[in-house]
Amino acid sequence: MSGPPVVEVLDLCYRYPNGLEALRGVTLTINAGEMVALVGQNGAGKSTLARHLNGLLRPTAGRVKILGRDTARLRVSDLARYVGYVFQNPDHQIFRETVADEVAFGPASLGYPPEEVATRVHNALRFVGLEEKSGVHPHELSRGERQRVALASVLALQTPVIVLDEPTTGQDYRASLEIMDRVGELNRAGHTIIFITHDMELVARYASRVVVMAQGKVLADGGTREIFRLPEVLAASSLAPPDITCLAQELAPFGIRGDILTVEEMLDALLPLWRR
Repeated sequence: MSGPPVVEVLDLCYRYPNGLEALRGVTLTINAGEMVALVGQNGAGKSTLARHLNGLLRPTAGRVKILGRDTARLRVSDLARYVGYVFQNPDHQIFRETVADEVAFGPASLGYPPEEVATRVHNALRFVGLEEKSGVHPHELSRGERQRVALASVLALQTPVIVLDEPTTGQDYRASLEIMDRVGELNRAGHTIIFITHDMELVARYASRVVVMAQGKVLADGGTREIFRLPEVLAASSLAPPDITCLAQELAPFGIRGDILTVEEMLDALLPLWRR
């Protein structure tokens, strides 16, 4: 791969003002075009790590680089051109009077001309299925719709890196898949995606790489199939592989691969056995 990694985290430590040590020597490299899931129990340090990527938090020790640039030398407004961040609670980032104004705020603040802003707003709202809600006050929307507004606000910035903290909060299963399908489209279009989730089925379906965290450290980092073959590592962070993966591992004596990730893969593995 040419050029620097899009994200470099080097021996990162962070201590909150109350003394809580949230990150303890995290080192991580993410390359362009990856789709990475950050997983771990509450308090593992996932969101704290993610908020270092757009400058909302600054290292107590260690370094964070985005596209080769040290975040310690950049303002949050500078980093907004490179890293888009969708909060777990959309109400933490929504503050404008209409959906369209909310989505327009970021690109307008970065100085894009009005015609370009309007095009970005239209495309972002179409992407998340909220075109018809452009004139509505965001707080008249459901929690799930507000989550989509927050996502659209980030999409309008067209940043190379997009960080999503629990992106399917407030969505039912079908809507969760719709959102993640669209995030997957962004990834295939070249955006680097980092998403935080507790939903291992979403990890199995969408992530190409998984970073497991616990107590402010990285416990494991690897391909999704590789990580789901390590149930003891997941258990150390109060997680478990998806049910279908656990079933596949139980069926290993019958010739079923132990790294199956989805129901569709399980059906493909079982069909030849049924035809015998």
